[in-house]
Amino acid sequence: MITKHRKIYFLISIGLIITSIVFLFVYGLKPGIDFTGGSIMELEYEVQRPSNEEIRNQLNQFDLGQVHIQPTGDRGVIIRMKDIPEDLHQEILSALSQGLGEEKRFESIGPVIGKELREKTNIVVVAVLLSMIIYIAIAFRKVKRPLKSWQYGIASVIALFHDILIPVGVFIILGKLYNVEITIPVVTALLAVLGYSINNTVVVFDRIRENLSRRGEDFEETVNISIKQTLSRQINTSLTTLFVASAIFFFGGATLQYFSLALILGIIAGTYSSIFLAGNILVAWHKIRKA
Repeated sequence: MITKHRKIYFLISIGLIITSIVFLFVYGLKPGIDFTGGSIMELEYEVQRPSNEEIRNQLNQFDLGQVHIQPTGDRGVIIRMKDIPEDLHQEILSALSQGLGEEKRFESIGPVIGKELREKTNIVVVAVLLSMIIYIAIAFRKVKRPLKSWQYGIASVIALFHDILIPVGVFIILGKLYNVEITIPVVTALLAVLGYSINNTVVVFDRIRENLSRRGEDFEETVNISIKQTLSRQINTSLTTLFVASAIFFFGGATLQYFSLALILGIIAGTYSSIFLAGNILVAWHKIRKA
């Protein structure tokens, strides 16, 4: 019985959340150049552009942090890195000189742009969370017992915080140990996790709503039955999505590696929360109200 052992699931989730929050305050996230500013080089090769891996290997001799390499056109490439002085810029050009035609652009992204991106990211996240609470409250407005519709919304957002904080905690550790940075693709993946996770949670909540109108069991039993009824669907959906995200992680190259890793971590956390956390939050809330 899934709801019977909810205290164990709560302890696991609370432990992971507290650990992530502690890491966040102690070590903090390591923002990439999308948020801190940096330098951009746009190059055009004479005949054939080297592969991203070849360019990355040529740049490994310099302390550039995380480098983003984006092919453009047939022979062009855009390289984004931390802010570098002119002498290092010339050294990099010299290292990349084999087959190089011309440098079309070299410029710096200032911290004002980084600040603007951070502010927009915060606004987007808050807007998404509020929209989800309102949506669930409206969708479950006909649920009259034993909890109000807005309580389903709050429970789903608690599960969402769980699903986001766990990948964030992993990226904090990776940033501390391996200098992995938080970039726009990683943030995009985390936002995608919000949508994926809320979908799984709504599936469970919707089945709870249906069973409340059909069954005569108490609320805890109804939640337990609803979770079991949706279990195979959630696992199958998560596994198929994980297969795709794992393929991107292993075969998609360095550019998509951390994007796919954020997806993988978020999908695992979201599947766990929709099965073991979201419904049990409702049960615990109901028990507190009855006490």
